[in-house]
Amino acid sequence: MSFGAIFEPIGRWLEATHLVEQIKGVDFPGLFTNPWFLVPFVALVGYLLYKQAFRDLIILGLLLGVWYVSGTPYMQSLVVGDELKMNKVLPVLFGGAAVLGLLIYLLLGRSD
Repeated sequence: MSFGAIFEPIGRWLEATHLVEQIKGVDFPGLFTNPWFLVPFVALVGYLLYKQAFRDLIILGLLLGVWYVSGTPYMQSLVVGDELKMNKVLPVLFGGAAVLGLLIYLLLGRSD
């Protein structure tokens, strides 16, 4: 089984469901002022604080941070036309590597 054969059905599913467009179309400020999202989110954060699951809180914060940064105008300007701006990609690459390294350390590096 080849590498492409594994991810081809996933790619087709993502295209069929338009999941990427739906994630790009999320109204971030509107989401965090919507009580149907905010109440369970605050309950989750409160529960994680009560359980003193600081590792999980850090991971949740990192995921929210990556999601927020992916929608900034800086990220939208990485590709202009058909040209990739290398001077803008390198900081994103190193930032992503730092976040990934921190996630790996938190999940696999040490135990509580």
